[in-house]
Amino acid sequence: METYTIRPIKQEDNAAIAAVIRAGLTEFDAVKPGTVYFDPTTDDLYNLFADEPISAYWILEADGKVMGGGGIYPTEGLPNGCCELAKLYIAPEMRGKGFGKQLIEKCVESANDFGYEQMYLETMPELKNALGLYEACGFKQLEGPLGNSGHFGCDLWMLKEL
Repeated sequence: METYTIRPIKQEDNAAIAAVIRAGLTEFDAVKPGTVYFDPTTDDLYNLFADEPISAYWILEADGKVMGGGGIYPTEGLPNGCCELAKLYIAPEMRGKGFGKQLIEKCVESANDFGYEQMYLETMPELKNALGLYEACGFKQLEGPLGNSGHFGCDLWMLKEL
């Protein structure tokens, strides 16, 4: 029987979560400039989130193996009180089991703890499977981007009131 946990990221998770993220983008033919695939911070998520006191990144671990993750980050240029749901990716064998929702709920809990009032995300049509999850979790589509994530390859934007 598989055992899983959702826990804070550790330094030694960097390579494994970067691999999950890049594999997911490859799987959905979304390897393009302006996405986390080419973002250098993808290779060092531990320090990215550790260096920002009002952020958090959660790892989905199953039987001791990193199988996904997601976090919140105060992305530059977002309105006051708004954080970004960042780098939420799950390995294929863990999808459809409620783990995406659990990661989002953990991120919402963290956002509330930090006093955020809104959560923003950026995605792309290639990741359409995630759109239903985001909508079910209360995210609404926006007409354009907020903030300055640098991810110009993402052309779908959503916002959730916390």
